Amino acid sequence: MELRHLRYFVTVAEELHFGRAAARLNMAQPPLSQQIRKLEEELGFALFSRSKQHVELTEAGKVFLEESRSALARVEQACEAAEKASRGQTGRLTIGFVGSATYHIVPLLQQYRLRFPSVELKLHQMKSGSQLQALHEKSIQLGIVRNPIHSPHLDSELFMREPFMAVLPEAHPLAARPSLSVCDLEHEPFILSPRQNGSTYHDAVIHLCYKAGFSPNIALEAPEILTVVAFVAEGMGVALVPASFRHQQNQGVVYRDIREAAVLETAFIWRKDEKSPALHEFLKLGQAFGR
Repeated sequence: MELRHLRYFVTVAEELHFGRAAARLNMAQPPLSQQIRKLEEELGFALFSRSKQHVELTEAGKVFLEESRSALARVEQACEAAEKASRGQTGRLTIGFVGSATYHIVPLLQQYRLRFPSVELKLHQMKSGSQLQALHEKSIQLGIVRNPIHSPHLDSELFMREPFMAVLPEAHPLAARPSLSVCDLEHEPFILSPRQNGSTYHDAVIHLCYKAGFSPNIALEAPEILTVVAFVAEGMGVALVPASFRHQQNQGVVYRDIREAAVLETAFIWRKDEKSPALHEFLKLGQAFGR
């Protein structure tokens, strides 16, 4: 039995006239009658009671009509669901992200939810190294990391570049300046997250200081950049942070541009064999938000 046989049967049952049903189906009447006969033979019972004057459904035909309509509706629903999945409009997308990229990805996630409300988003804040492991284990489909990430099994795409800024206690003497050079911070106690919590950010800050001619005096380590800024607000030191953190609006701190050209990059990474349409639609949207 094929789906077309069910469609033939339902059309005849609705018209109760083989000629009109054939016209609806854009086919000749004799082949339609032949297909209904074959369906009845396959089922082993009559679906229609026929005479020269009229066609009627048998009791078995009435039951078969109801079930045939349900079956055709389910097939149509399955086709629609599959089509949506093929366009990335349904399914699940599991994303890992570094906490320091939060301010960049929130607007992107909001726009993605508006555009693809039927996709289930699962978000996990993770260190970059943990994201690599999670991608390998297929527990996430997409990573959002601080560059650079290199792996023969992964593809990557730049999402965002952002400059560094200095963050100072509000009452700090340097806070009166509109901008700073990194060397202005040479004798200041630095607050920085430990390298194992995020080597890209940590190393970038150390490199900036080295280029300015000094090794930073790391007076305090904090687990995340948000905590770094909170400690600065308490007057415990100064820090260099990605510019997006100025939106945090912490009381007790000021943000100042630095004159050195230094940026921190954020990138998407995913498995080369990842075929999820939802993922690739997310990446397309990310291209519009990034850079």
